[in-house]
Amino acid sequence: MTPFSFRLAAFALLAATTSLSAAQAGPDETIKAAAEQARPAVIDSLREMVLIESGSSDVEGLKKMADLTEGRLKALGATTERRKTTRGVGADMVIGTFEGTGRRKLMLIAHMDTVYQPGILKTEPYHVEGDLIYGPGIADDKGGIAVILHSLQILKDMGWRDYARLTVAFNPDEEVGSIGSGEFIAELADQHDVVLSCEPTAAKPAAPVDSLLLGASGTATATMQVTGRASHAGAAPDRGRNALIELSHQLLQTRDIAKSSPGTQLNWTTATAGTVRNQIPEKASAGGDVRLTVADGVEKLQAALDETTKTHLVPDTEVKVTIEKGRPPFIASDRGRALGKEAQAIYAELERPLALVDMTGGATDAGFANRSGKAIVVESFGIAGFNYHAHNEYIDSTTIVPRLYLMTRMLIEQGKKM
Repeated sequence: MTPFSFRLAAFALLAATTSLSAAQAGPDETIKAAAEQARPAVIDSLREMVLIESGSSDVEGLKKMADLTEGRLKALGATTERRKTTRGVGADMVIGTFEGTGRRKLMLIAHMDTVYQPGILKTEPYHVEGDLIYGPGIADDKGGIAVILHSLQILKDMGWRDYARLTVAFNPDEEVGSIGSGEFIAELADQHDVVLSCEPTAAKPAAPVDSLLLGASGTATATMQVTGRASHAGAAPDRGRNALIELSHQLLQTRDIAKSSPGTQLNWTTATAGTVRNQIPEKASAGGDVRLTVADGVEKLQAALDETTKTHLVPDTEVKVTIEKGRPPFIASDRGRALGKEAQAIYAELERPLALVDMTGGATDAGFANRSGKAIVVESFGIAGFNYHAHNEYIDSTTIVPRLYLMTRMLIEQGKKM
């Protein structure tokens, strides 16, 4: 999951989008009891996974996570596959496939990598404080993996096979944009009717209630490159063409450019120029974070940038702006909203409210899964937690049973449909 700050803005919407039916059925007591019985095993799984450091560049740690998750999927009866990512450090995706007796094709996704560097457990150890369980990556996204594995265990114990195919995909590079797995996730999702993605939901006090996410922005990276002319900064500054000054000019005149392209957001976040103090810099560059909530956002923003940067402050300089696409936007749909309302009804069986969030400024693999619009995609079926990508990441263990219940009941209900 991308940095957690995007969720903070989203949760301002929670109170307005939360509903609890006045007339609600009671819980399925068999599934509720199974979820309660599974809670200690879920905590054991979380501890085992957190003790494996698996940052996005940690090949050895990612291999350990892949070995663990593949073994668990095999024990559940899946046919498994390891697939090398096409870019990045070359870690493996783990894909598990179950063949059933029903009609629908269902898919579950979560990621094995975290944002943390090797050695993080020395300063951020796994530990328990009351209902909160701490550890790097425990919410984002090892909690999501645990929900998938233990929900499937409950369903296996029940003998449930009401699906044509059920696919589980765990990727090792979500935190770096799924650069080597995103295309495969998109292709695989297109072969399914429903995709449930298992990023975390935010825990209290960050959010008043649990939620599901119906949309999230796409991402891209903007790069501005300026070429001027070097000269002696003391003896002949006028002979130079200062790329740093021109870059500064361009950053100022493009800082609000996304306002003219609805559905886009651009923030310049990095810059470099020059190599030594006494030389007029010939080269300067800047990097920008782009967020998108429309499918053609990159094209619109690129056109606006190309037009605006034609106007220079420093003569005889060249300016080039490029935008590299990342994750596609995950755009809320009527079908996704309807599926979210089914989830609300299931949560209501436990007398718990569930918020549906239409859009946030972050990005998840739901964007790849939803790219073509063929599958119905809903995000954030993981365990409630907070401080993702920060110090003292934790989950609220009181949400383990509700989230297991939700996932298990969702799968059963989806399997019933034609």
